[in-house]
Amino acid sequence: MNGNKLWTKEFISVSVANLLVFTTFYYLLVTLPVYALQDLHGSEATAGLITTTFVIAAIIVRPFAGKWIEKAGKSNVFRSALFILFVASFFYFVPNSITTLLILRFFHGIGFGMVTTATGAIVADLIPESRRGEGMGYYGLTLNFGMILGPFLGLTVLHYGGSNVMFVINIVCAFLALVAGLTVRIPKTTSEKVSREKHNSMKGIKSLLEVAAIPISLVAAFFALAYSTVVSFVSVYAEEVGLAEVASYFFVVYAIILLISRPFSGKWFDSYGANVIIYPAIVCFAIGMYLLSLSTSTFVFLLSAALIGLGWGTIFPSLQTIAIQVAPAKKSALATATFLSLFDFGFAVGSFVLGFAAAGIGYDSLYFYSSFLVIIGIGFYHLLYGRFSSHVKNNNKSLEAP
Repeated sequence: MNGNKLWTKEFISVSVANLLVFTTFYYLLVTLPVYALQDLHGSEATAGLITTTFVIAAIIVRPFAGKWIEKAGKSNVFRSALFILFVASFFYFVPNSITTLLILRFFHGIGFGMVTTATGAIVADLIPESRRGEGMGYYGLTLNFGMILGPFLGLTVLHYGGSNVMFVINIVCAFLALVAGLTVRIPKTTSEKVSREKHNSMKGIKSLLEVAAIPISLVAAFFALAYSTVVSFVSVYAEEVGLAEVASYFFVVYAIILLISRPFSGKWFDSYGANVIIYPAIVCFAIGMYLLSLSTSTFVFLLSAALIGLGWGTIFPSLQTIAIQVAPAKKSALATATFLSLFDFGFAVGSFVLGFAAAGIGYDSLYFYSSFLVIIGIGFYHLLYGRFSSHVKNNNKSLEAP
């Protein structure tokens, strides 16, 4: 690496690949439930399974991906995973039933779990130690932008182009991610150094999870239960209440508010500590969910998007930052993997369980009760982290886990 240089070709390529991977992830996340209901004639409960199956596959494969990285190297696993995603994208034209679609989603989820594990390890190598926080912040933005771009692109294409166009664009994004990944070159000495550290590390759960990051990751998993209902079902809900034409703009408003608030929330986080940012963000998220349950007009629907964008768009990166900072610097990649794995687990459970709930009580009631679930999350956050967090300046010491 070139000293303290952050924006190397490799860092940019990995970030672009990560952006495209998460764009397609969220792209399919919001469109496949609609596709399953309308084209495959599935139920609300099975629509939730589409997300759950994918995420469970990713969670299962991540520990194995870590072992494969040790043996084959990060670059090889990274490229193999991107190739799996590319191949899987062609098969979305094939399923003619919910069952075959679920099988495909499991296979696709394996590639996703592999690539997200490898990317975290690669980025930890590429970012100079002196710019770790800055680099991880920029890298994290690729996930956030994918979270925004994917749903907007997917809902727009589904509404105006149909499922075939939707699947073609998915192939194009997967191909571009593969091309970006093929340009990444990891310095051999760095890979060997990390490999030796891994072999000398403790076995058992500590080789798969960063223990210090587990409490805050559990908090993220809890909030993911509620957030899963937004990403998985807001498109179906919009159809139900006659707002299908503005469904894609939900995520545009979400994105605008997130981008406007991010510089301020980041600075306040650094200056005043996590609690000053996270408690108000949770309340904002809850109000947004409550308004979403009442949405019968475009104004209320988009206002809920703004509040959810401000709330969740602040909560997620703040919790992820805490997960990285409570862990030793050498374990930042493992802390990120721990955070994302537990977050994904909460997301998968939410999509499945709350999908069944929606079938019985309706989406409006689902969002209504989810707003109270978010409020309960204040106590959960306070119990596992908030009461131990410093209210002064946020630094590594003040963010140590209890």
